[in-house]
Amino acid sequence: MDMYGFYTGKIFDAYEYLGCHLENNGAVFRVFAPEAVKISLIGEFNSWQETPMERIYDKNFWECRVDGVREGMMYKYRIYTQTGRVMDHCDPYGYGMELRPRNASIVRNMKRYWFQDMDWMHRRSDCKNRPLNIYEVHAASWRMPEGGGWLNYRQLAEGLIPYLKECGYNYVELLPLSEHPCDESWGYQCTGFFSPTSRYGTADDLKAMVDLFHRNQIGVILDFVPVHFAVDDYALAEFDGTPLYEYPHNDVGYNEWGSRNFMHSRGEVCSFLQSSANYWLSEYHIDGLRMDAISNMIYWQGDKERGVNKNAADFLQYMNQGLKRLHKGIILAAEDSTSFPNVTRRVEEGGLGFDYKWDMGWMNDTLAYFREEPEQRKVDYHKLTFSMMYYPEENYLLPLSHDEVVHGKRTILDKMNGGYEDKFAQARAMYAYMYAHPGKKLNFMGNELGHFREWDEKRELDWNLLDYPMHGSFHHFMKILNNLYLNHSALWKKDYENDGFYWVNCHEEDKGIYIFLRTDGREYILCLFNFSPQNYDNWEVKLPDNLPLRARSAHQLIDSARREYGGPAETPPDRTIPIHQNTLHLPMERYSGKLFFLR
Repeated sequence: MDMYGFYTGKIFDAYEYLGCHLENNGAVFRVFAPEAVKISLIGEFNSWQETPMERIYDKNFWECRVDGVREGMMYKYRIYTQTGRVMDHCDPYGYGMELRPRNASIVRNMKRYWFQDMDWMHRRSDCKNRPLNIYEVHAASWRMPEGGGWLNYRQLAEGLIPYLKECGYNYVELLPLSEHPCDESWGYQCTGFFSPTSRYGTADDLKAMVDLFHRNQIGVILDFVPVHFAVDDYALAEFDGTPLYEYPHNDVGYNEWGSRNFMHSRGEVCSFLQSSANYWLSEYHIDGLRMDAISNMIYWQGDKERGVNKNAADFLQYMNQGLKRLHKGIILAAEDSTSFPNVTRRVEEGGLGFDYKWDMGWMNDTLAYFREEPEQRKVDYHKLTFSMMYYPEENYLLPLSHDEVVHGKRTILDKMNGGYEDKFAQARAMYAYMYAHPGKKLNFMGNELGHFREWDEKRELDWNLLDYPMHGSFHHFMKILNNLYLNHSALWKKDYENDGFYWVNCHEEDKGIYIFLRTDGREYILCLFNFSPQNYDNWEVKLPDNLPLRARSAHQLIDSARREYGGPAETPPDRTIPIHQNTLHLPMERYSGKLFFLR
């Protein structure tokens, strides 16, 4: 390991030196703990008796070699601190951990599994000019086996793959798989930054899952948490008796979630996090990382008034630039609710180096609009036009994620205003608007079913909803819409270019009508929405005169008001409407969204 690079926060491979590594008839163990007085290794291979570790290099690292160590054996580091406290810790660089409430590290052989996804790895891309439709999944609660427990990684892939292909998703995003002690944290309070959670199997099981996704042309994005870590004292907290990974001062050492903040001004911490990010991409062929709570790294404690945390911002730049250099075609996405500029600009151009930024403004404005009474929507009409003013400023991804369907927020469907049938009608229209809007897409599992029950990590999705006509029709609509999105380049090829979007009409405040065009320069898709409770039997649409296309007809791609999807309209699926002198007339049913291909 490059020791100078480790201390200065420049390396991405610390996990290849630190931790447990099998060799010959045993293993070598190394740990970084500069302030420890003494460290012993305990584990199954020595009957949990202490094997002394020796200081090496500059006396900040500790090492020992032990015969008889085999894959699957458990171990811990017993650390003696300067205050006289003795604590058994899991390995910060351990490749596996026990299932909660136990917390020993587990020896893993990382060289055994052989991937068969080279074709995918060669062809994958960041999807800037491709469709990106992400299905966000919590592995424990998508489906559960009879009798309780969890599907393992391989079973999860076997169930998810045909479902994703049928439903029109080309990427899956998994909530954090790093080991975590509390199910309710969903993985965001991590104790094992190099340990796939044992809830669902071993490291090889996870590799097999990713491999299977890739062989079915589905990308895998993993949630990654570079901001904070769990407070459990067997993990990173005061690892060597001092704040080794965290800030020493409580005003910035703890955050709003009660966890400890990483100290990004320490090179050792930066090397740890960069190596963790690289580890998931390298060892498991993960295709991208969605980085959690980036607002709390850009600004101190996420508060703009406290100023920019320059050390954390510099770390993000260096890490993102390095990961993009090391891995072709990966996706780096930031969950960032701030207006900090250039989040998705290349580091060489002064940006943070992310590929995508979650558009939290779009999400909040859209859901707020659809919660409102129709009369209020006249006042707030431009909540749905505002995002069109700023969408080219960053590479935005439109998220309707797990955070929007828990903790009393109600589900996406239940957020819609009105009674039972009106909620479905508005949800269909809202999703049509989302998929026509510039930006990549993300939906949390269950949104496509029309879930009324808020997500609960202890229960599987309510799959029985599909037995009810309105839910079944809604699910069918979502499948058609998703596949439509994947197959029409006008909806994604120019997501971040000004000439990929044109307003046709955004001044119908009293009527709740919105009309715009999406194009890739070759195909043109007319997108029409009526978010009011009124029907309009013969709405006139005047296309812009400066369009290079002189369309003769509009061919229907999807109409959310069709009876097939649970609406009242009897229109045929392949309806074509003539265009005369750049003008067409068509009915606009209440709470409806329609997409037409111009030709």
